[in-house]
Amino acid sequence: MGKVTFIRPKGYRSMHDVLETQIAIKRIKDYFEKSLSEQLNLTRVSAPLFVTTDTGLNDYLNGVERPVSFDVKSIEGKRIEIVQSLAKWKRMALYKYGFKPYEGLYTDMNAIRRDEDLDNIHSIYVDQWDWEKIIMKEDRNIDFLKDCVRKIYKAFKNTERCMQGIYKDYEEILPDEITFITSQELEDMYPDKSPKERENAIAKEKGAVFITGIGGKLKSGKRHDGRSPDYDDWMLNGDILFWYPVLDMALELSSMGIRVDKDALLRQLKLSDCEDRLKLEYHQMLMEDKLPLTIGGGIGQSRICMFFLRKAHIGEIQASIWPQEMISICEAHKIALL
Repeated sequence: MGKVTFIRPKGYRSMHDVLETQIAIKRIKDYFEKSLSEQLNLTRVSAPLFVTTDTGLNDYLNGVERPVSFDVKSIEGKRIEIVQSLAKWKRMALYKYGFKPYEGLYTDMNAIRRDEDLDNIHSIYVDQWDWEKIIMKEDRNIDFLKDCVRKIYKAFKNTERCMQGIYKDYEEILPDEITFITSQELEDMYPDKSPKERENAIAKEKGAVFITGIGGKLKSGKRHDGRSPDYDDWMLNGDILFWYPVLDMALELSSMGIRVDKDALLRQLKLSDCEDRLKLEYHQMLMEDKLPLTIGGGIGQSRICMFFLRKAHIGEIQASIWPQEMISICEAHKIALL
């Protein structure tokens, strides 16, 4: 049985009714999408909802989540999987579509994560902007990563100012600058806290933070968080988190990073005991230097709208499926699930 938890917001009252919320969601998505594409030089493309298992293009996240899979009457002998993210597909698309260095793409990614534990900010339905951009070998460094994060953060700040211009009494809560910290520095600061408790502490102090170096083991022998070994370089990746006063917690809005080259791929597959993936098409192309070097990530659409509309539950933004227990709790707290 999956776990269901609920964070009880103190004195919560939605700023908008359901119809006003739908109008605001469209405004936020349109504005942020345009700002993001301008900041990173991205072109919108169409993306698949499913891929075949033999390509190796699906993202296996932490390695324990089960993708939704099925067969197709007209395609014999192949198993089809609903994508869990498009991290690897995007890199292949940049190669196939003929993008040039410092050009990139973004797309609307929809997925089903059947093993998600449900709460105020997690559902089984995923909707995000997935983006990817071609870089050069000399760009595979922490300074280039930080520069991209600052550009994405500018899109967030622009969107918050847009909201303030539309809605009366709307309060800006994002700081002027985003703070950078490594996962090891965070462990050193809070050795007795769990990774989530550390995120809450630093996000509350700074307002907006980018935590770098996620996936590998820290000095404690533990990981800050799990990452698939075959897309992000664990030394050149990170998460964007904002402090979210509505739920009194850190809210992750984006996971991103400079992608693996063949050296990083081999190192991380070995550490993860996943070297069998090297036989898959995507991994073979990477090892043969056929795929471009890239940076990319995912930015949660419902999470962004939840943040900017100060909602207490992601179900106020997206239409998903919830257990009766969650529905009853939300009704008791006057939270209108779509």
